[in-house]
Amino acid sequence: MVNAFLVEEDGDPEVMFDVLIVGAGPSGLSCAIEAKKAGLSAVVLDKGSVVDAIRRFPTELIWFSTPELLEIGNVPFVIPTVRPSRVDAVNYYQRVCAHHQLDVRTLDGVESVEKKDSHFIVTTQKGKTYQAKNVVVATGYYDDPNELGVLGEDLPNVAHHYREPFEFFGKDVAVVGGRNSAVEAALDLFRHGTRVTLIHRSAELSKGVKYWILPDIENRIKNGEVKALFNSTVKEIKEETIVVRTSDGTKELKNDFTFVLIGFHPDTKHLQSYGVCINPETLGPVHDEKTFETNVSGLYVCGSIVAGKNNNKVFVENGRLHGAVIVAAILSSQS
Repeated sequence: MVNAFLVEEDGDPEVMFDVLIVGAGPSGLSCAIEAKKAGLSAVVLDKGSVVDAIRRFPTELIWFSTPELLEIGNVPFVIPTVRPSRVDAVNYYQRVCAHHQLDVRTLDGVESVEKKDSHFIVTTQKGKTYQAKNVVVATGYYDDPNELGVLGEDLPNVAHHYREPFEFFGKDVAVVGGRNSAVEAALDLFRHGTRVTLIHRSAELSKGVKYWILPDIENRIKNGEVKALFNSTVKEIKEETIVVRTSDGTKELKNDFTFVLIGFHPDTKHLQSYGVCINPETLGPVHDEKTFETNVSGLYVCGSIVAGKNNNKVFVENGRLHGAVIVAAILSSQS
């Protein structure tokens, strides 16, 4: 097998990369591929593994997209089913890394990005230093879940990511949210012996719930197999109960564990520390929509982080196309 990772333990303080990419998700990898195709030297840094967010998705997740919409680098995504699983996607993107022999350095997150004259100094959490003419931030948003901001949300029986149901067999579990992640978690928990209460602030589930899942959850609610509280908000989470404001008044329900699955937001603090201006309304980085270059010359954004809190507008399907645009802009700036 081709060695995909060319790792220098002490970083490359004397090497000047043409492009340094922060984030080894599909968009970041696509950008690295485009840079390499253009003859530019590129390195990808990530605090986790390759496609770390996808690796941490719910264990049994099935993608809404079909394989061809997730492909990058002209590497076919071939599976025997119509829609890929989480494992299919992780295997595919790691295979893409090997195929293109990308220089991807994992398990060491970026701590700082500093503009110095005409280039950048990038320092990692492990103290390694890199130099690059251009930096592309493709960190996504999965590490920053939205919170309710209620008392008890920091208890150990509360989580903002869902993986698998087996730990909760025979337990009472509240799932907060009304989009795909909450609905899929509620169904998965129900089917593995959990007593589930779905709590949603609106009168009905999101219209964006996958069309093949929506009838399933609606029937489970109708049959009383999944209890649903609509027009309801969480007031407090306790060790053995959860307090909910409903249209019928405040209720305190027996509850062993709570999943707060209400979406994610971008990491604006890191972007601001790099000198990037943030749109106060969208929380997205200020950037040129034609090139994805931010207000910091030579620093670009790529993938879902572009959209700020409107992350439902940028997915792998369109974020994977940003790399070609960014590399073209870098080449144009050099001419």
